[in-house]
Amino acid sequence: MTRTKRIRLGVNIDHVATIRNARGGPHPDPVRAALMAAAAGADGITAHLREDRRHISDNDIARLAAEIPLPLNLEMAATEEMLTIALSHRPHAACLVPEKREERTTEGGLDVAREHRLLEPFIRKLVDAGIRVSLFIDPERVQLHVAHALGAQVVELHTGTYCEAALQRDDGVQARELERLAAAAQIGAGLGLEIHAGHGLTFDTTPPVAAIPEIAELNIGHFLMGEAIFAGLDPTIRRMRQIIDNARDHDHGAARS
Repeated sequence: MTRTKRIRLGVNIDHVATIRNARGGPHPDPVRAALMAAAAGADGITAHLREDRRHISDNDIARLAAEIPLPLNLEMAATEEMLTIALSHRPHAACLVPEKREERTTEGGLDVAREHRLLEPFIRKLVDAGIRVSLFIDPERVQLHVAHALGAQVVELHTGTYCEAALQRDDGVQARELERLAAAAQIGAGLGLEIHAGHGLTFDTTPPVAAIPEIAELNIGHFLMGEAIFAGLDPTIRRMRQIIDNARDHDHGAARS
């Protein structure tokens, strides 16, 4: 079994930009949020530059790439426009995600098995530029094997179905989805992929995912920004950081006993 040590926490700052764009002007500044996240214990910053620019802007990406002291993970669709932007700014990582203009948020994983011919040249060009490539996928064996064959170094497992089951208090579905995540993490790590996870995670749903030993990084955004309205960004991120650490420490202790 591949067992990572401390799980990295990537903080997605998209929805700071959502609030800014609702009014126009420069406030609140997502770059300021990224700097605060770094000070509070985040290990990386994620930003999704969507085709419709509904939150993060091109200028945000330029500033994040230039000003933050943490690795930048650029979430992007596999389009020529986004490839050009990624190759221009050279973020630490690029996470390829599905994107539909009519969706409120990303609705599921990228179907790399179906779209492998489209994705292969994007992945190759990003890797050749020294950018780590992550594919946001559902926790399915076929997706993991195709992601590996395409040359991606990382996969991010979509936790949205698991989190939705928790919201619906459907314990059976939640347990089944957690098992799927754990099995996919083990398969992916066995292939040599680095395993990340994210989408919809909260204080309550994060611990079981963080306890999966193969997971190296969690990417969390919307929930953290929502909680920050009430508790402040710094204490919210610090609390999530502690929850993640406690979950991994508990898992290690259980494994040793």
